[in-house]
Amino acid sequence: MVKVLFVCTGNICRSPTAEGVFRHLVAEAGLADHIETDSAGTHGYHVGEPPDRRSVAAAAKRGFDIGDLRARRVRPADFEEFDLILAMDQGHYDQLVRMAPDGAGDRIRLFMDYAPDAPRREVPDPYYGEGTHFTEVLDLVEAASSGLLDQLRHSRPGAVRLHAADDS
Repeated sequence: MVKVLFVCTGNICRSPTAEGVFRHLVAEAGLADHIETDSAGTHGYHVGEPPDRRSVAAAAKRGFDIGDLRARRVRPADFEEFDLILAMDQGHYDQLVRMAPDGAGDRIRLFMDYAPDAPRREVPDPYYGEGTHFTEVLDLVEAASSGLLDQLRHSRPGAVRLHAADDS
């Protein structure tokens, strides 16, 4: 089992969108028994709340259901529990590195590193924007999610290769 945690600020826009899109791709690939997802925020502003209604609506237009997710804050146990902790932007990355116990920093990466051809290296915060901002987030998240799934399936050194036919 590979466990992936997506992290943004309040866990109501970017990280639940990333979790929902990636979770959908994982299920479509028949790998739900091999890859587990979650999302969290670096801050506890919205703990227990569902994703922002605009994120839910934008995701739904593309066939992704994120309405069941609830915001939570990153906790110390996440650094041991998750194989990958994916930051939506450099600020989240830096904060996660500061929070991580010794030896856990190698689990933290920028999510957009999995979409090297994308026009941006960070997923921008759509919270103070309108519809097009949420659409841009989805474009970036879909590209990075596809790249991440491909990497987990085919080229992650030292990890179990993930293929739908695996019994491992």
